[in-house]
Amino acid sequence: MRPSVFGYIFVMFAVTYAIRVLPITLLRKPITNRFIKSFLYYVPYVTLALMTFPAILDATSSPVFGLVAFVAGILVAWFNGNLFITEICCCLIVLVLSFFG
Repeated sequence: MRPSVFGYIFVMFAVTYAIRVLPITLLRKPITNRFIKSFLYYVPYVTLALMTFPAILDATSSPVFGLVAFVAGILVAWFNGNLFITEICCCLIVLVLSFFG
């Protein structure tokens, strides 16, 4: 017997609802643990990185070009390059590698 689509939708609803409601109902006091606060602070950044990294590799004609541009972008940003300079550098690297690669 095959489950219906409504069953899948209900399970997705229940999981999403539980994730949002349980912390509100179970945690009445402010979080004071430094480890948990630090962990929760970095969750959005890690989530963004996990969604962005595969897109960087897939956006070019070759994943190697994307990886080289990614490493170059990290280096430019590390040495105080602003976002615009970092973006231009990555785009130029992919462009040059596409011509000669």
